[in-house]
Amino acid sequence: MRIVCVGGGPAGLYFALLMKRQHPDHHITVVERNRPFDTFGWGVVFSDATMVSMREWDPQTARTIEDAFNHWDDIELVFKGRKIRTTGHGFVGIGRKKLLNILQERCLELGVELVFEHEVQSDDEFPDADLIIASDGVNSRLRERYSDIFQPDMQMRPNRYIWLGTDKQFEAFTFDFRRTDHGWFQAHIYRFDANTSTFIVETTDEVFKAHGLDAMDQDESIAFCEKLFAETLDGHRLMTNARHLRGSAWLNFGRLICGKWSHFNGRNHVVLMGDTAHTAHFAIGSGTKLAIDDAIELTRQFDIAGHQADKIPQVLDAYEEVRRVDVARIQNAARNAMEWFEVVGERYADQLEPEQFMYSMLTRSQRISHENLRLRDKDWLEGYERWFARRSGVEVTANDAVPPPMFTPYQVRGLTLHNRIMMSPMAMYSAKDGLPDDFHLVHLGSRAMGGAALVFPEMTCVSPDARITPGCLGLWNDEQAAAFQRIVDFVHDETPAKIGVQLGHAGRKGATRLAWEGIDEPLEAGAWPLISASAIPYLKHSAVPRAMTREDMDRVIADFISATERAAAIGFDILELHAAHGYLLSSFLSPLTNLRDDEYGGDHEARARFPLEVFRAVRAAWPEDRPISVRLSTHDWSDGGNTPEDAAIFARMFKEAGADLIDCSSGQVVKEEKPVYGRLFQTPFSDKIRNEIAVPTIAVGAISEADHANSIIAAGRADLCAVARPHLADPAFVIHEAAKVHYQGQQWPKQYLSARYQYESNLARAEAQAFGKPR
Repeated sequence: MRIVCVGGGPAGLYFALLMKRQHPDHHITVVERNRPFDTFGWGVVFSDATMVSMREWDPQTARTIEDAFNHWDDIELVFKGRKIRTTGHGFVGIGRKKLLNILQERCLELGVELVFEHEVQSDDEFPDADLIIASDGVNSRLRERYSDIFQPDMQMRPNRYIWLGTDKQFEAFTFDFRRTDHGWFQAHIYRFDANTSTFIVETTDEVFKAHGLDAMDQDESIAFCEKLFAETLDGHRLMTNARHLRGSAWLNFGRLICGKWSHFNGRNHVVLMGDTAHTAHFAIGSGTKLAIDDAIELTRQFDIAGHQADKIPQVLDAYEEVRRVDVARIQNAARNAMEWFEVVGERYADQLEPEQFMYSMLTRSQRISHENLRLRDKDWLEGYERWFARRSGVEVTANDAVPPPMFTPYQVRGLTLHNRIMMSPMAMYSAKDGLPDDFHLVHLGSRAMGGAALVFPEMTCVSPDARITPGCLGLWNDEQAAAFQRIVDFVHDETPAKIGVQLGHAGRKGATRLAWEGIDEPLEAGAWPLISASAIPYLKHSAVPRAMTREDMDRVIADFISATERAAAIGFDILELHAAHGYLLSSFLSPLTNLRDDEYGGDHEARARFPLEVFRAVRAAWPEDRPISVRLSTHDWSDGGNTPEDAAIFARMFKEAGADLIDCSSGQVVKEEKPVYGRLFQTPFSDKIRNEIAVPTIAVGAISEADHANSIIAAGRADLCAVARPHLADPAFVIHEAAKVHYQGQQWPKQYLSARYQYESNLARAEAQAFGKPR
């Protein structure tokens, strides 16, 4: 085959040498616009894992690169006059120029043709090429020529950064945070050879402009950074190798995603690789890794299908299918890390103490979890757990076993929970006329015995017409109250758990069938009239609700007050007001469902007016020493709907009205939603509200193990974790997770103690078989 790689960065060079090594008969050319020794970056970072694949595919190149690497295990934080260091992270750094030169030399050794100082204008320059690798970078001309095919989506991020170097040799990957009169700057610093370190300075656009950096030239910007980070530089200077840039050397990162990666132009196959296809923020140092992995995978697919031109379409389809998954995973982690640095000043730097700030920074991508940190640096993590436990009110001596974060107590008003796990309210649709029965007693009682610190029945409706289905719970009469009393008494008398009640009104999502008979489908018989913020049906064929009148509002408020008074008399420990998921109160909050033109529709304040009226009435009827949480849909996942920024505004309003916690869920407001699921996918919403609005939060959504909960609680992304489906699968979820992380302090029901030793022994035996010995 005749292959041309347009762009002599890591992607093009590494693919060229791998393909030439695998099949020397290929005629492969790399065309690069710059000279062989030009470079406009400093060092690049790999993880240790990247080298494993490189050793497999070309040991000689890997050895040469490794000989030039600077390897370190430590990460150091410089923050608020403190230096905190942790180890076990396994990074390698190398100068970008050195890396490219190694790849260039290996290409020449294998017989790859290298062409420098040639600016490719079009793929028309290579009419006889079977395959053109578009690896000409984020500003690729080839990609832009076929932009209607490749569908590039470039999002310019708000932070400004400048990529500098210094001759100071840093022993650890260092993050230095500095506060100025206008806000925070951070430096990402790592050594990449014996004499030089990369020094990237980053800040928000607002802080950048407030300091007048937009009007400074390169030398003035460098002088500013030298003065700001003088303590860390310790007399060393900052350097630039971007003298070719005119004006400011500060950049905005562009996050690139392409809808398609390959195209047949009628003559050649063109495929995107590296930064031409996708970008990943330097916050996790993955750009070079992605380029190398692209090159390996495309080579692998040729090895599988065959090195013939007629196999190219099959190979390119397989390459894109495989790489999209890993690239999406890395980009997701990079986005989390990038966004952490974008909001670090307003969200974390002023709010968190250095110990927790360090933990939050280490876990910013959500790829590194609590137990992963234990594997990396057990001593540091156990020290942090000890700090967190003491901060949570647990007195631990030097010899005491320290509870992991999820097993520390939590107090709000007069309520104290013995751990941080609650069972989410989950609709069981098993009530008759709103009455809880033996099913609900067993369902809630078993989870309370299973270790959850707080259990909730499903949304409990404040009137018959507030129900979602005929099977929903209610608290509008004394018979229902008496049935609930039995459950509350059992939880209080037989378990250390507390029990809450979630009051709500279905609104336009009411009068539907039981979930297993057709979720959200309207009742065929026995339906009741619906009310909502506006006369918009949930499904096209759902009943159209009546837009609420003032009389309707007064009645609903009275129903909430009545249910609250009954809940207080029963002895529920906490009340949650359901203002999420498209139900009645949520329908007022979302602009997708609130089209009113009166004082209850319009801006945030108007849309929140009625939900806040309900909340204030409930707060007044609820005992002062008992807390109230509010469940919000913190993202509507639909164009024109509420975003996390809107949710933060509402959270502040409820906080000011007296809410003690915000339960941060999302979605289910409109059927046309397009949520983006994933591990802990709703936790960032809780993180934002907790640390920007300074109100305690509950994190929900795809939290399925102790490692997840510990990571969330330890980082300060939430105060409690609501676990839903895992509790349905395992009533003893919490005591089982305690055993899995070797925590002995979680109480088992005394009746079940005889099973504890056997359960823990079985876990230890399985662990020994899997890893050779118990942890």
